[in-house]
Amino acid sequence: MDKIKFYNGHEMPRVGLGTFRVENNDDCTKAVKHAIENGYRSIDTAKVYSNEEKVGQGIKEGLETTGLKREDLFITSKLWLEDFGRTNVEDAYEGSLKRLGLDYLDLYLMHWPGTNEALMIDTWQGMEDLYKQDRVKNIGVSNFNVDHFEALLAQVSIKPVINQVEFHPYLTQSSLRQYMEVQNIVMESWSPLMNAQILDDDTVNAIAKEIDQSPAQVIIRWNYQHDVVVIPKSVTPHRIDENLDILNFKLNEDQMNRLDQLNEDRRIGPDPAEFNGQ
Repeated sequence: MDKIKFYNGHEMPRVGLGTFRVENNDDCTKAVKHAIENGYRSIDTAKVYSNEEKVGQGIKEGLETTGLKREDLFITSKLWLEDFGRTNVEDAYEGSLKRLGLDYLDLYLMHWPGTNEALMIDTWQGMEDLYKQDRVKNIGVSNFNVDHFEALLAQVSIKPVINQVEFHPYLTQSSLRQYMEVQNIVMESWSPLMNAQILDDDTVNAIAKEIDQSPAQVIIRWNYQHDVVVIPKSVTPHRIDENLDILNFKLNEDQMNRLDQLNEDRRIGPDPAEFNGQ
């Protein structure tokens, strides 16, 4: 699997399995296991998804059937807003590890910046504590805007390696992407398929026909060619396989431009400037 390199020298697979809105049941376990058995090396979850137990079971079973080692995988989870505050980070992290049945995470993210700037910075210092103690391989953020980064980077010693945000052809986040490129912070896309809404788009479907690929593959490849890490969610085996199979074709410049021009600054998730977990 192709990887992207963080500024600290560590690497992450450029395509992974997302588990947002996947129930904490056997379907979740089977999806994660199937993904690992069929080439996925990156799995993304979060405390607030309430599925870490079954994700962890899928990881365990996937490792058993493939003979892979834990270090062959890249596992991400996230700190929820109710656990913000420097003194709370360690317990929240340990809770995620326990539910997942793991000894460490490859990436731990602050799930949202929240609306309290001082609390955001205090919480990030707790993330830094974990990293300095070598308890977690990498630390990053999710749903941060440029303003959040400006406030954070003015006061902390360790920069996030990644920012996981809403990103799809209807929300191309060009100014944020430019800022992150200058800062050498990787961008990662959650819900890249817009909960399947983008798959009905006429332009996406026209390009899919031109290159004889599925609409989902077109969007994932578009992310890939923008150097954005992408974690499409699915529990359907053939879709899980299809979503990873985007390395054997390429979108041309015209096709990339047509997708870029779909931008409407349209979100399906909350506005990070206003969201505080409610």
